[in-house]
Amino acid sequence: MQTAIAFIIIFGSLVFFHELGHFLLAKRAGILVREFAIGFGPKIYGNQRGETLYTIRLLPLGGYVRYAGADLDTVELVPGYRVALALNKENEVVKIMLNQSEKQLSDIVFMEVEKADLVHELWIEGYDEEDTFVRFSVSREAVVVENGQENVIAPFDRQFESKSIFDRFATIFAGPLFNFILAFFIFIGAAFIGGVSKNEPVLGEVLADSAAASAGLAEGDIVTAIDNTKINAWDKMVGIIQQSPEKEITMHINRDGEVLAIPVVVEKRVLEQGKERLEQGAIGVMYGGGFERGVVKSIQQGGEQVWYWSTLIFTMLGKLVTGQFSIDALSGPVGIYQVTDQVASYGIISLMNFAGMLSINLGIMNLLPIPALDGGRLLFIAIEAVRGKPVDRNKEGMVHFVGIMLLLLLMIAVTWNDIQRFFF
Repeated sequence: MQTAIAFIIIFGSLVFFHELGHFLLAKRAGILVREFAIGFGPKIYGNQRGETLYTIRLLPLGGYVRYAGADLDTVELVPGYRVALALNKENEVVKIMLNQSEKQLSDIVFMEVEKADLVHELWIEGYDEEDTFVRFSVSREAVVVENGQENVIAPFDRQFESKSIFDRFATIFAGPLFNFILAFFIFIGAAFIGGVSKNEPVLGEVLADSAAASAGLAEGDIVTAIDNTKINAWDKMVGIIQQSPEKEITMHINRDGEVLAIPVVVEKRVLEQGKERLEQGAIGVMYGGGFERGVVKSIQQGGEQVWYWSTLIFTMLGKLVTGQFSIDALSGPVGIYQVTDQVASYGIISLMNFAGMLSINLGIMNLLPIPALDGGRLLFIAIEAVRGKPVDRNKEGMVHFVGIMLLLLLMIAVTWNDIQRFFF
């Protein structure tokens, strides 16, 4: 249960902040946001606040922000359509009611529509109950009511496609950007709570039956050199050990003021990364140096962690493209859930760092120029900027549709691999 709660909080937070980036920049640009959704599929919760519907949906595999002007968003009033119009004191239409009777309300006009423009000039005309031709202006804040659901009309200047290239690019880019920002603050929080390593070459817990235990190394030993190389940092010591599998090294240590030279035979560990097998050395000791806390140190650590994970993920993506990783190396929601269970056992700090890494991963994946993802949409906006005119919307929509289908197939394949890996 604790793992499930941790998974929901982590994954939900990453999706929420991603969509919040889109939402805030859309609002800043004056774009009408129809819906802010966490999850996909059937709606399990909805709350209409102002012009935006906030929903939680059944499948927790992502989320979306639905902008005005998207497919199936606009209402087309064809000639002969019967509507009821509610008017304000200025005789402007403030409500257009479809497929229902509202005779009990005041200031209601029933009309058989002849023509209407709810996007550019905002008017509606037709014949009333006395067969008299009438024409009304439509308020910019007018709502359309259909089957009890109210939707604010979307004048063209409030639709996504009406905005400048910069505003559209910024709105789409803000989602991945907010994932990087979230990761930065998560890493800062983890560093502030747990402290930042001083990177001292001090041995901590020595694992049983390890090379370090066999050689006689002990907790609290201070490493001063390995062979002829001076050691002044934990990272430097780890780097030398990792590059020395199955080799004998001499570790010079300071133990309670006594200088000792201890030979250690480094163990070999094999890490499988797709088709690549990476051999590393290890001796079986934990970090035993000090930690320090402070705002400046925490901010510095946050930036370093964002840079570290970003470069590592890009490197792994490069290996995936070149065939050094196979699809079997990828993990979906099931795999992430299993890893969350393992990481949670190490404590809140490890869980926070894991969440930061996932946030960066989500941001980078969404920036890839793949149709249906943010990167794919940014690519079409960039093409428009170069060409001086947008790509045909029908063609772009078809490309994104194909992208969605391919992503669904990939998700199914990755999920099936996760199930086989962890349950069979």
